[in-house]
Amino acid sequence: MSLSEEPIAPPPTTQQDAPSGFEDTEPVNTSMQEFYQLYQKLLVITLVLTGIIFISVWIFYSLNIALNYLIGACTGVVYLKMLANDVERLGAEKNRLSKNRFALFIGLIILATQWNDLHLMPIFLGFLTYKATLLVYTVQTAFLPDS
Repeated sequence: MSLSEEPIAPPPTTQQDAPSGFEDTEPVNTSMQEFYQLYQKLLVITLVLTGIIFISVWIFYSLNIALNYLIGACTGVVYLKMLANDVERLGAEKNRLSKNRFALFIGLIILATQWNDLHLMPIFLGFLTYKATLLVYTVQTAFLPDS
């Protein structure tokens, strides 16, 4: 058997299974692994949707409107990251989700209404791109449960 054909051992699931020198490692938490995989998948879908929508808006409207959409979409990605961090700490450190994420959204809307070069609707719809991601993921898992 060559070096590339050797089977890779799965990570230790308990402290007893861990090789020496790894006694302080925590048990592998499959639910957190699933959470991280879901987060990565949602992030990729959000970025792909953002790219597709940004280019479409640029083609059919203008670069200014597309950039306004992109501002909202980038804020939506930051919001998604903040939400994932809150969910990650839920249970271990906190008993409920914080409301700090809403300050990001409120600040974005206030900025859009006060700055003359920004347009509220493309920014708001850009922010909601992460919601479209959830719809895409839901439809994908409903029709392709193995993916």
